[in-house]
Amino acid sequence: MNTDTLMMYLLISFFYVISPGPAILLAIFNSISHGMRAVMIGALGNITGLFILSLVSVGGLGAILMASTTLFMVVKILGASYLIYLGARQLFSRKRQMKLQAEGVTEQRSGLSHYREGLLLAVTNPKPILFFGALFPQFIDLNYALAPQFSVMTGAFMLFSFISLSCYGLIAQSAKGFLTGGQGMKWFHRVTGGLFVSMGVGLLSFKSAAQ
Repeated sequence: MNTDTLMMYLLISFFYVISPGPAILLAIFNSISHGMRAVMIGALGNITGLFILSLVSVGGLGAILMASTTLFMVVKILGASYLIYLGARQLFSRKRQMKLQAEGVTEQRSGLSHYREGLLLAVTNPKPILFFGALFPQFIDLNYALAPQFSVMTGAFMLFSFISLSCYGLIAQSAKGFLTGGQGMKWFHRVTGGLFVSMGVGLLSFKSAAQ
């Protein structure tokens, strides 16, 4: 693979990954509400979803999705609905979270639920779908073997994503005392829940290359 092409891909991927989005917001929420273990498991689910999207893109299905207005609309509605669901769940669970915090108890969720949450968020989010469907294939050089290029590009993207989500989780941990003290938890749930709902509504205006 051409070194200049690879460096350009890595640069674009890095800035794409660290830009705020649903996965980062979920990592921050999980860090505050459930701890770093939930962040790490959710990040594993997220990068699994990214791996699936990468496979789909290389397999040619990404191009079909990008070209089909109907298919993209279905995925867009599913992604928006899931974000709105996450936001509504946070808004309606605020009182329970506040009660548990007051009692010094952390709500326990299974690792599988955090993993599934991260996975579903990745595969239904039009943002990474657009990246792997429209941008990722442009960096593939047909003069070189496909498998090594796929492994390096996908592996780097997954690594960037995992590190990014973990770092955002750690930063959120440092601000946990402020966010959960006094009225902090109430407003934290309102803001994060509202942001998820807003992003879900905003995704409905996302357009594919075919639209």
